Amino acid sequence: MGVIISCTCTPYLIGNLPTYGEHIAWSESSAVTFANSVIGARTNREGGPSALAAAFVGETPSYGLHLEENRVPDAHIDVRATLKGLSDWGALGYCIGEKAGNKISYITGIKDANLDQLKSFCASVVTYGSKPLFFMKGITPESEKHQLPREKTIIEDRDIEEAYESIDDNVDTIDFICVGCPHCSIREIAEVAELLKNKKVSPNTELWVATSRLTKQLSDKRGYTEIIESAGGKFACDTCMAVAPLRGRFRTVATTSAKGCYYSRHNNMKTRLGSLEECMEAAIRGKWS
Repeated sequence: MGVIISCTCTPYLIGNLPTYGEHIAWSESSAVTFANSVIGARTNREGGPSALAAAFVGETPSYGLHLEENRVPDAHIDVRATLKGLSDWGALGYCIGEKAGNKISYITGIKDANLDQLKSFCASVVTYGSKPLFFMKGITPESEKHQLPREKTIIEDRDIEEAYESIDDNVDTIDFICVGCPHCSIREIAEVAELLKNKKVSPNTELWVATSRLTKQLSDKRGYTEIIESAGGKFACDTCMAVAPLRGRFRTVATTSAKGCYYSRHNNMKTRLGSLEECMEAAIRGKWS
């Protein structure tokens, strides 16, 4: 039937890349948010059956975020906080999701953002909020089409700190480390490999690198997989910490993902949110530094 078998929350990294303005029918909230906001495509938050039905017939219902009148921002978020590591973008998503709620955010104050940072933000903002669409001035493609909404909220460094306090359970002993929620890009895998080179994961911890099977194949060819697995890490392809059956297997988790923390708590795990460097150090030491 022409189906490429891959179960990933980052289809835009493995060849399924919609064009600007294209009408699509995607499921998985972070991918939907990325498509609407970063790519500028048009999609609602579909369930699996409706997304599959749209693929079969080549059409999707014309409502919701497919219509221009429903893609107008109604909350101005002025970011004055300093964003450093990847986890800060997850914390920012928490702040904006909590403050904007069901409103579409127009975000100002961010001068630059790379793909991995936007990927992390998309996952967090829709996990802690509900609208899979935002505009980021000077960064996302439709930001210049809209005026600033009257309602304004300021995000400062203290708000980011409070987000960490809400997400992070402040545990010291870590028995599970997982990166890749959403799925790791090849650049993130390269960074993990560099941090684990000539090192060993603690026998008291388990390290997962979650990614798509196609990105894993690229990692194999570039030699990253061998470095990570030689250190004791494992690849979890076509799954991740948000959907894998982890309840009862681990007590504590360290991750770069604010979304991952949200779902880990539903699996009765204590969470630790931090940078990629901090997570790899926890994997090696078996505890948070």
